[in-house]
Amino acid sequence: MRWTMIGSRLAASVVKIVKIVNIIDLFLFENEIMSYVPTTGGQSPRASPQQSPVASPGMSRSARAPAPYRRDFEAKLRNFYRKLESKGYGQGPAKLKLHIRREHLLEDAFNKIMCASKKDLQKCKLYVQFDHEEGLDYGGPSREFFFLLSRELFNPYYGLFEYSANDTYTVQVSPMSTFVDNHHEWFRFCGRVLGLALVHQYLLDAFFTRPFYKALLRLPMSLSDVESLDQEFHQSLLWVKEHDISGSQSLDLMFAVTEEVFGTAVERELKPGGKNIPVTEKNKKEYIERVVRWRLERGVSEQTDSLVRGFYEVVDARLVSVFDARELELVISGTAEIDLNDWRLNTEYRSGYHDNHVVISWFWAAMERFTNEQRLRLLQFVTGTSSVPYEGFSALRGSTGPRKFCVEKWGKPNSLPRAHTCFNRLDLPPYPSPETLYEKLLLAVEETNTFGIE
Repeated sequence: MRWTMIGSRLAASVVKIVKIVNIIDLFLFENEIMSYVPTTGGQSPRASPQQSPVASPGMSRSARAPAPYRRDFEAKLRNFYRKLESKGYGQGPAKLKLHIRREHLLEDAFNKIMCASKKDLQKCKLYVQFDHEEGLDYGGPSREFFFLLSRELFNPYYGLFEYSANDTYTVQVSPMSTFVDNHHEWFRFCGRVLGLALVHQYLLDAFFTRPFYKALLRLPMSLSDVESLDQEFHQSLLWVKEHDISGSQSLDLMFAVTEEVFGTAVERELKPGGKNIPVTEKNKKEYIERVVRWRLERGVSEQTDSLVRGFYEVVDARLVSVFDARELELVISGTAEIDLNDWRLNTEYRSGYHDNHVVISWFWAAMERFTNEQRLRLLQFVTGTSSVPYEGFSALRGSTGPRKFCVEKWGKPNSLPRAHTCFNRLDLPPYPSPETLYEKLLLAVEETNTFGIE
């Protein structure tokens, strides 16, 4: 469904203006080992992770916010997680066990999560078991679960969400979702998934429009929020706001809009009798407020309410209220651009490797050659998620808390790389040449799919 401008006369007038365990168990199981073993598998309907637009969360951390803002946010984040822990969120002792078949991931996740009580969603430890796979969940399978589930659930392919008018990266609730069976429960499920990811500190492979996060926080919308949905529409309204539309500048606007629904132009009044009420310099503020509300809600308010309800069934609204929309965006989705310097500075080495080892030099040279998408795939291969926390690689999480990316010397020169997602560890064989290392890494990154024990 495509939506037209607020009116053809306005579009014509402004066309020249217009143009984002426990410690013991950890010790016992780290060397057992749970690894991510390269195998071939099918592809998700959704495309591979894309580079983020300029205004997305994928910007460099220095560009996203000045240092004082970052420090303030980091303090908020630490305090938020402390409060979650003190209130018993995700602490157990009971477990919320999700037995998932990869080929029925959405169906199984929906049935398990929607059957869980509010108390279980909030208090239970999360345990994910993929069918016919032997990996124990000390963090890795759960991270991969949220990664895969978010790629499916928030994929416009399924009709619940659509891409914004600005890009094919950020998504928003789709008006077409009303035609999805049981759509209110599906949106409530979406909200629960967002809440679970937040409580258990797992990043999602999805970026939403800024108004989506404001709706999640129940914050009022403004004209500036329209920009992340549709820049041209925003510029048109901005022109009306900043210019005198009386006299020769009159646009002959009414308190009504025209939208296209299934190829048919439909006129909608912004207030009772609106098609007969002209917009003047005196009442244009009310007009802009009403047209902004129409553009942001346009047939999705009930779906959004269901999603928000599901979200707050998992997490207390008072705890989340410390964040603004921009901050919540970073907490839920992390960043999408890989900072190689930050990555290297926060990488550890084992079993003979060190930062100046020739194989490690080849590894970072390979990372230089990789596209950002390939780097994200490697990160997902090793950690179970393709996103980087707001604080950078120093804040990567393992099975029991922060755990840096690690490269360990392992295997024979003809072996494929192996990954331990619970511990963010890459087992990298001592390859004989940089080209061999590059090719083996590329093969592992592009062909991995399941967990197993070696």
